[in-house]
Amino acid sequence: MARLDDIPAGERELIKRMPVPVFDATPFVKGKPLSQRRVSILSTAALQKRDDKVFSRGEASYRIIPSDTAPEDIIMSHNSVNFDRSGFQQDLNVCFPLQRLHELADEGFIGSVADYHYTVLGSVPPGENEGTARQIAGLMKREGVDAAVLVPV
Repeated sequence: MARLDDIPAGERELIKRMPVPVFDATPFVKGKPLSQRRVSILSTAALQKRDDKVFSRGEASYRIIPSDTAPEDIIMSHNSVNFDRSGFQQDLNVCFPLQRLHELADEGFIGSVADYHYTVLGSVPPGENEGTARQIAGLMKREGVDAAVLVPV
């Protein structure tokens, strides 16, 4: 992660002047507490299990990663040369916080971790992923997921 001091002065000043939204503490929707929710991950990091088909450029589809997948069996096929993979290579939880979810469930902070999690290719325009989003939402709903961690990468 870049620190503000590491960014060139001009960009640093621009970032400092950017407006920051203020969010009300009121939830968008009412629902049961996190300690009773089943949670799944949706990441745009183009991750997949080692034996899955890699994402092709512009592919508007998804990959399913079972909750019991070992971190070393999850790979990234994001294909931009401008994309920095160093965080992912050091800690999968940067873009797919599956281990952190299991810890939160063990602590009772969340009710349970879903059996399945999902990744898409983040460079696809959102409108082209609408069908994929509907499919993923249907799969989550069938599994009883009632909270999702959205990880935009």
